[in-house]
Amino acid sequence: MMIKIQAEANVPTEYGTFRMLAFSENENDWMPHMAIIAENTDFTKPVNVRFHSECITGEVFHSKKCECGQQLDAAMKYIHEHGGVIVYLRQEGRNIGIINKLKAYSLQEQGFDTVEANLKLGLPADDRNFAVAIEILNILGVKEVNLLTNNPEKVKYVTESNILLHSRIPLRIPANEISEGYLKTKKDYFGHLLDDNDN
Repeated sequence: MMIKIQAEANVPTEYGTFRMLAFSENENDWMPHMAIIAENTDFTKPVNVRFHSECITGEVFHSKKCECGQQLDAAMKYIHEHGGVIVYLRQEGRNIGIINKLKAYSLQEQGFDTVEANLKLGLPADDRNFAVAIEILNILGVKEVNLLTNNPEKVKYVTESNILLHSRIPLRIPANEISEGYLKTKKDYFGHLLDDNDN
């Protein structure tokens, strides 16, 4: 069974009004993936796109352990101003879920980094899959993108798809005193492009 648009509506936010679409296989799915589309988006040109995975701790509770909430805010602001789409994926905690994420946080309090904590729990370092994001872009008719990301894995998903990558737009958030180690692990283990000289 393939995902499809289950519902859509205009939603006014502090950054502007967006068209929000819910995607799932089943209309009764309480946790569908979302597409958040700026009003001024021109689908005949390269579309600014952000793949963003759910992070309840960062987005809702403003955790200082990560920059996820700030990245979502920055992406909404950018896409409202320049047009584009945020594909919001229900992949909490690099797709290990909030319960395991809190267990990993507890291990981090003992000195493990984010990757070590996941592995100690017997979980993948990162279990996210961005194929569904490509599927959503295809449903929307997006042919070419400017990808807002620091993550080379997201770039790879686009370059290996039928969608043309026009450019990559960095989305960097300065580290705070708590997130510094988290961002270092992102760079060292996952190869995230967090410096000005990263391509």
